[in-house]
Amino acid sequence: MQDRQEQISQVVVTAGQMRDIEKRIFAVGMPVVALMEKVAGLIARRIPEIPANTPLLRGSRVGILVGPGHNGGDALVVARELHFRGYKVWIYSPFSKLKELTSQHLQYAQSLGIPIYQTIEQLPDSDLLIDGLFGFGLERNLTDPIASAINQLNELSIPIYSIDLPSGLHTDTGEVLGTAIRATHTFCLGLWKLAFFQDRALEYLGKAELIDFDIPLADVEAVLKDAPKIKRITPAKALATLPLPRPAVTHKYKEGHLLLICGSRRYAGGAILTGLGARASGVGMLSIAVPESLKPLLVSHLPEALIVGCPETESGAIAHLQLPENTNLSSFNAIACGPGLTRDATPIVQEVIKSDRPLILDADGLNILAQMGAIATLKKRQAVTILTPHTGEFERLFPDVADAKHDRVKAVQEAAAQSEAVVLLKGARTAIANPQGAVWIVPESTPALARGGSGDVLTGLLGGLLAQAATKQIPVEDIVATAAWWHSQAGILAAQERTELGVDAFTLTQYLMKALRN
Repeated sequence: MQDRQEQISQVVVTAGQMRDIEKRIFAVGMPVVALMEKVAGLIARRIPEIPANTPLLRGSRVGILVGPGHNGGDALVVARELHFRGYKVWIYSPFSKLKELTSQHLQYAQSLGIPIYQTIEQLPDSDLLIDGLFGFGLERNLTDPIASAINQLNELSIPIYSIDLPSGLHTDTGEVLGTAIRATHTFCLGLWKLAFFQDRALEYLGKAELIDFDIPLADVEAVLKDAPKIKRITPAKALATLPLPRPAVTHKYKEGHLLLICGSRRYAGGAILTGLGARASGVGMLSIAVPESLKPLLVSHLPEALIVGCPETESGAIAHLQLPENTNLSSFNAIACGPGLTRDATPIVQEVIKSDRPLILDADGLNILAQMGAIATLKKRQAVTILTPHTGEFERLFPDVADAKHDRVKAVQEAAAQSEAVVLLKGARTAIANPQGAVWIVPESTPALARGGSGDVLTGLLGGLLAQAATKQIPVEDIVATAAWWHSQAGILAAQERTELGVDAFTLTQYLMKALRN
């Protein structure tokens, strides 16, 4: 059974869900003022521990940005605590009307002699700003004078730490509501909010961390029980999903047999990279179907794999599958199809879609599927299908689904529901949805992976894990999320050692095992 901290770290909520959870906490007797003190105390203790360009020493100047609601109240308690610890604190409070509790905290701060300013022009210099202007649930666009003030604050060359969410971001979609604080660090309170996993919010969030203030799991489960679950894939969850440890007595066919169908004369590298990703998964048997002319090249890179040379078209694509004698598509535990195929391999994709095997479609497999009509075609399949599009491929597959750039989570949920497939939408925060609406989000990645061939590696890695899990009772979306997490971790580690410019797709394959050891 997972411990509470691990479960809490996976949960992702909307603004409405967070509001309902807080209502339950307050309804059974938790005083708002007590919760505010607890949260702000945790933040105040954490602030001096965060590495910054300039260490925050006693006597450092800290500006506190105070909004009209309880987010402003949190900021004021932080101001008071930092003041007592010897920091030179000042407060920016531009709103004339405050919630009662926030107003009381402001009055007390004033009694302590903490300077309070109402206009941006009055503000003194500082070493750090604490943003408590707006918390979760903001719906309207910010306008002047507060919008102008935020823009001026963003131009300062000092760290800004936001409480719960950078002021001006929509809690669910990550949309910038007119303007928003560009935080250096964000303290997400209680539970992760959906905006933290929307690509367009990332440049405003800075480094994000969860401030766990001990929300009872019973209250979380009571609110979320009827809603599709949206979760972060954590290291503990991913490692628990991997096929480790292996049983003491086993053999290669018990550890999965994967068929990769990939490559063409034009894109031979796609087949190699997909094969190397599959190799890293530990799959027991690996077969790779490629055009006949590529067979010597694949044998040289993947000598342990069974390379199946197939007749090819004039353009160098696979003309038709020519599997070994006494073998058909049903002989495999999983099939992955697409990288480097070219659209000349349309009959191959049509054939594998008709198979009864778990199937991953990527790259040209997705482009061909889009031409066939993705939703109608996939609804005819009886076996599991996994789609791994980037945003452009997603739009071609699902032209009637909401814009994936606007709300990635909603888009991937709709696509999975309509297609009855598991859909992995690649991005800075990769999102995976099953047809029932459950979502896994990969919480960290690196722009180093924005290079040709990275996706091919993921397809092979995912295919190998899927083949190994064929006889195990593991939800497919868990396997997909684990593969995406592993792939991201390899990219992060490689970027740390080689910089973001030094992580080509071949190098990425060499970091897959290093990342797992870490």
